[in-house]
Amino acid sequence: MDRKLKTGIATPRLALAVTTAIAGLAMAGCMASAAPRADVSFGSAQTALAKGQVDKAIMHAEAAVLAEPRNPGFRALLGAAYLEAGRFESAATSFGDALDLGDENPRTVLSFALAKIATGDSRAAVTVLDEYAQSLDAADLGLALALAGQPERGVHVLINAVRSAEQATPKLRQNLAYTYALAGNWRAARVMAAEDVPADQLEARLSQWASRSAPELFQERIAAMLDVTPRADAGQPQRLALANFPAQEVMVAEAAAQGASELAYAEPVKVADPAPSATFTAAFAPAAAAPEPGVATVAPATAGPRFVSVPVVQELPAAAAQSRRAPGAPRVAGNASQRRMAAPAAAPAPAPVASDKAAASHLVQLGSYNSKIEAERGWNALKAKFPQLKDHQPVITEALVNGRTFWRVAADGFGPNSAKAMCGTVKSAGRGCFAYAATTPPAGAVKRDVRMAARTR
Repeated sequence: MDRKLKTGIATPRLALAVTTAIAGLAMAGCMASAAPRADVSFGSAQTALAKGQVDKAIMHAEAAVLAEPRNPGFRALLGAAYLEAGRFESAATSFGDALDLGDENPRTVLSFALAKIATGDSRAAVTVLDEYAQSLDAADLGLALALAGQPERGVHVLINAVRSAEQATPKLRQNLAYTYALAGNWRAARVMAAEDVPADQLEARLSQWASRSAPELFQERIAAMLDVTPRADAGQPQRLALANFPAQEVMVAEAAAQGASELAYAEPVKVADPAPSATFTAAFAPAAAAPEPGVATVAPATAGPRFVSVPVVQELPAAAAQSRRAPGAPRVAGNASQRRMAAPAAAPAPAPVASDKAAASHLVQLGSYNSKIEAERGWNALKAKFPQLKDHQPVITEALVNGRTFWRVAADGFGPNSAKAMCGTVKSAGRGCFAYAATTPPAGAVKRDVRMAARTR
């Protein structure tokens, strides 16, 4: 789908077809559970998104997720629809859910990061960019780091890419030029931009970059790049929250583990699936009628769902793009005065905690996950949501119950009263939690006190 900017310059959406593996991932749940409703809703959402019917696409994508809530492909498409609608908070949640369910598609990673940047959570974006850095294209990674507030790192990534590439592309050069601008090196930005931007358009290009260069204009920068208009957004509907749909085998195993152990507080275990990581994403968009010259597309071996996306790149002027017959470079469209989205909902107010922390005899279990990576991401999200955890260390423990291996996330350094109060705060936010004495951990533990290494960001 081509968009026309106010300048009259066409803004191409570069197609990226999903590989067979990703297509299979998106549809596996449908075939396994024989749920035609989810399949039909998913297809309707794709069709609506391709036609630019964003609200209709959201409606169908939400129906698909509700019918099959643990399908990462459905979650990713819902994030794409939210992002196209300018609902950055909801998009970040949906893409984060897709990542937590095992989606490692670079486009999902980039989309998550961009949505997080647009909501002001640059730290979360940088964390996920670092986690998936090896799988991301250097041109996308460098500019994304710059948009997340680390332009010096972005320059380093892009310069290395330019030096190592047999032939630097316009996308790579223009992303480097824009990153120089975000770093405040306008002389270098001008020199690099002049490689692809005609002389009579160069000043306008630099002026547009300058108009959105202030740190507080993070949302305007992302909205202009994606060519969307931000909306006030209360977030993804609560009925779709991934925490409402824990993996059945994990929930059963955890319930069995708690029933077999003598806990300090005998409360039912609720397995908290990872919330969106406190950590980046490019936009999924409707499919273009045909790929841009020089842009390779990967087609699935069999018919199935397709996702399409724009790379993290600004648009080149039409004349330059035609003369070089190469993909478009940095987008400059968009109104710098576009309104901000509503701020994310604040975390629940801290519950009064009895002053028994010095005892440090108890831990609070906050969730169970399918892998250690998900557990680490879950801890980062929990710590971001509950500031009360900032002075406590995570304890990630491998557990084996009824032949099922999973990873528990707990926080240490509590006394019996403060542990109970902490769980009260967590439960008030709709998450699972229970407290236990360090001397009587839940049954099934394989390794105890596997502490997550501190991250320096």
